[in-house]
Amino acid sequence: MAAVLAGIAAAAFWWLTRPDPLDAATLERLEALDADPARGAGVFWAGGCAACHIAADAEDTDRPVLSGGQRFDTPFGSFLAPNISPDTGHGIGGWTQAEFANAMLRGISPAGQHYYPAFPYPAYLRATLQDVADLQAFIETLPESDTANRPHDLGFPFSVRRGLGLWKRLNMDDGWVMADAPTPELERGRYLVEALAHCAECHTPRDRSGGLDRAQWMRGAPNPAGRGRIPDITPGGLGWSAEDIALYLDSGFTPTFDVAGGSMAAVVRAMARLEPADRAAIAAYLLALD
Repeated sequence: MAAVLAGIAAAAFWWLTRPDPLDAATLERLEALDADPARGAGVFWAGGCAACHIAADAEDTDRPVLSGGQRFDTPFGSFLAPNISPDTGHGIGGWTQAEFANAMLRGISPAGQHYYPAFPYPAYLRATLQDVADLQAFIETLPESDTANRPHDLGFPFSVRRGLGLWKRLNMDDGWVMADAPTPELERGRYLVEALAHCAECHTPRDRSGGLDRAQWMRGAPNPAGRGRIPDITPGGLGWSAEDIALYLDSGFTPTFDVAGGSMAAVVRAMARLEPADRAAIAAYLLALD
């Protein structure tokens, strides 16, 4: 009886934790799209891809080398950013559109394994198929790197990737936090903040599973690396005007003449490459939060 029950439990675990890739109809729509690398550049900078995927000592340029290697320490272990350059041996140059889209929107590797949510696919899952296709097209224009990927440094049970299937069932929610975006500017700001720029991944506290606590949306959180605190960027916590926010995202200067530092400096360098209207839309979204 114990063996039977163990077998049933194992089968249930295997079924509940199975990857859930994009369906055939979605992939057909993806294949029909005309991918544009020029549009993809905007998606790339809004998504902050270079901030994590260039080497720690690399120069942040308009055509970055996405060799990976940066280390991110968290309460769950240390994650090493992978090579996502167009190199076919160590990067993602050999990936199909379907494989790239499943990684971005479902957190699934080409081998069918779960990615760890240090890769912010819980936010990217709200991205449009067009933006995903354009992003891949842009990345394919960037320099190749043959830097080998290094494994994450994780202890049990976090080292068991299959268990992430349960985590996804708890935390993969494609609904908008700001349910109503009554103007085009707010709708654009919501898309940038909640999807591409994944601002909540740092600025929202997490529950015990590591999922975002939506009841505390953007109200600040402990720094995963253990140094200081990520600030509250709701209107009551930040106290900035729309102009202050937009200027900060462009220049890194705060209203009190301080300068963005740490990981936020890389975010600002990416945001500065966006259109002014996008930075204004982000400001409008933040000021519209409760």
